[in-house]
Amino acid sequence: MTVGPLGEPDRSESFGEGILGTILDRAHELPPHRVGLVVAETVGRLGGRNPQILLQDYQQQRLVPLLSEGLTGGEPLSIDGSDAGRCFLTSLPVELAMTDGVRVHAPLLNGGDQAGVLAVTLDTVDDDVRRILRRIAGLAGELLQSKNGYTDLFFRTRRSEPMNVAAEIQWSLLPPLTMTMPRVAVAGVLEPAYDVAGDSFDYALNGGTLHLAMIDAMGHGLDAATMATVAIGAYRHARRISVELSEIYLFMDRAVAEQFAPDHFVTAQMLRLDTTTGRLQWVNAGHPAPVLIREHRVMGRLDSPTTLPVGFGGAQPQVSEVTLAPGDRILCFTDGLVEEHESGQEQFGEDQLIDWVNQLEKTDRSVRAVARDLSHTLRRARGEATSDDATLVLVEWRG
Repeated sequence: MTVGPLGEPDRSESFGEGILGTILDRAHELPPHRVGLVVAETVGRLGGRNPQILLQDYQQQRLVPLLSEGLTGGEPLSIDGSDAGRCFLTSLPVELAMTDGVRVHAPLLNGGDQAGVLAVTLDTVDDDVRRILRRIAGLAGELLQSKNGYTDLFFRTRRSEPMNVAAEIQWSLLPPLTMTMPRVAVAGVLEPAYDVAGDSFDYALNGGTLHLAMIDAMGHGLDAATMATVAIGAYRHARRISVELSEIYLFMDRAVAEQFAPDHFVTAQMLRLDTTTGRLQWVNAGHPAPVLIREHRVMGRLDSPTTLPVGFGGAQPQVSEVTLAPGDRILCFTDGLVEEHESGQEQFGEDQLIDWVNQLEKTDRSVRAVARDLSHTLRRARGEATSDDATLVLVEWRG
């Protein structure tokens, strides 16, 4: 601690505090379209130039430059095979030596998620610069998140093609696609990103308990999106008033049955994970069984007694339980992931799904990287065909 002439702590502004204050002092009333300018001014005080804010697109394939005053534009970068993409997938800074200095890529972390990458060129880089730049990127990530609800700018940046109304509804319903915490991590992927309708998921970390639900509303288009909205709304309501896991189904079932015709339904599974002990409980309502992954291999399906899909008035489901080992992962998915097939061919099937999981789980990578690669690999294996929503969520108990 620096001490002043009278023995009191030195409270004068340091260089690093002054740089971060460039963002903090203006954040509250900062219009969303000026976020880029403030970030550019901040890194400029550090000697940075050609700053870019690169946001992940909805298909999780590219990092798209945010077009804003003060920022450098450019073409979207592929997440696979680029330095910015490596930073994004690992959530670690990546430095690239260039003829005019060093291009530094820092992750734009916000909460337990990551919005994209901050890229800037500096003449030289040392540990002090790395520390300050990491903190600038952290503040910028939180600023993007806080301003996201006030503007369409960031939504538009992330889109590479038109999105239908049903998909608009579903994306507005979702929690962050990724959450990384000390004891648990979650990552989800929705396909097709611009045409998804009936698939959805939701989660919440309340104290030491992770709550997770995955649903698949029948059909496609607005009707399916509306059913999914009602089902997720009922799930959140039941969860927030601390209803028992087996009773959540009854809340969801009643809500769907009251709003839709008797032949309308939603398959669902709801899980609770004690992040302290690894105790996992779940109930199933006509949904594909989750898959347990241990030490990078699929151990098997988490089969359990099931009740009727939501909306059909089934019996209160039985709660199943298993104790996870540290590092275990649970893969939840909708039937579109395994039932897709090319014209005249057999369905993709769970065996192929398991084969790809075993191949992609060979290395110690984050759940976000594995979930993304798995979704993209399965789409390619299906011949890029997706006539139904194909959604997956990967959960890791970190112990």
